[in-house]
Amino acid sequence: MDALPCLETGSDGSLLLRLHVQPRAAANAIAGLQGDMLKLRLTTPPVDGKANKAVVAYLAKLCRLPKSAFTLKSGHQSRCKTLIITGIDVQALQAILCHHLP
Repeated sequence: MDALPCLETGSDGSLLLRLHVQPRAAANAIAGLQGDMLKLRLTTPPVDGKANKAVVAYLAKLCRLPKSAFTLKSGHQSRCKTLIITGIDVQALQAILCHHLP
């Protein structure tokens, strides 16, 4: 399995996941890779942080991790976001993401 360009390991052992989020999509889904980011489609509109909460909720369910394992590092008001993920190793997360790539 090739390394995903959207995923890297932080100095403290946490994982950094770069996302490009498309709000107001028809369905919640991983839409593939866009450059070095994972494209994520969400039905939620980008209003009052709802899309940020939807990103965390979707990935938490996908990875079977608590929402507290996800921290939005950057991109609070942007479609380009970076998440810090704890509680899972890089190989397991990579396998989950690869399985859901179209």
